[in-house]
Amino acid sequence: MTATETARLPFYRLAPGIHGPLLALTRAAKKDLDPSLVELLLIRASQLNHCAFCLDMHVTDARKAGETDERIALLSAWEEAADHYSDKERAALALTEAVTLVARGGVPDDVYERAAAHFDDTELVRLIALITAINSWNRINVAARVPVGASLAPAEAAPVGGAS
Repeated sequence: MTATETARLPFYRLAPGIHGPLLALTRAAKKDLDPSLVELLLIRASQLNHCAFCLDMHVTDARKAGETDERIALLSAWEEAADHYSDKERAALALTEAVTLVARGGVPDDVYERAAAHFDDTELVRLIALITAINSWNRINVAARVPVGASLAPAEAAPVGGAS
């Protein structure tokens, strides 16, 4: 689907009251987190959820945050490309996968403890909220078939997908 194709459902136009609170959650979750790390997590969750709209947006945002094409390209195989990511990034990526795929067995203690070794409690709350927010954006955009490059947000709001 391309930006010129029609979405299945003009979700944000029909329900503008949903966009703002989800955007507010996303912005609050990002507070004081490293912008590059944020974008890596948003990309990884969007890969797992097959959300092309969010992938397109967050790959662009990751580049703006200073991410390299190599690290972005290797993100889907971050465990095998471990030397390209710090211990802290790998802990956050593992948490992202566990929360995104929570139905497959919850968030294992070892994954949580690994993240807790790198992030304080406030940062962990923000990470979990960020992962929850991107999963919500992904599910809405996939279900509504929001095309890559579309701008379907209410006119007074920022673009969908948690951009700030």
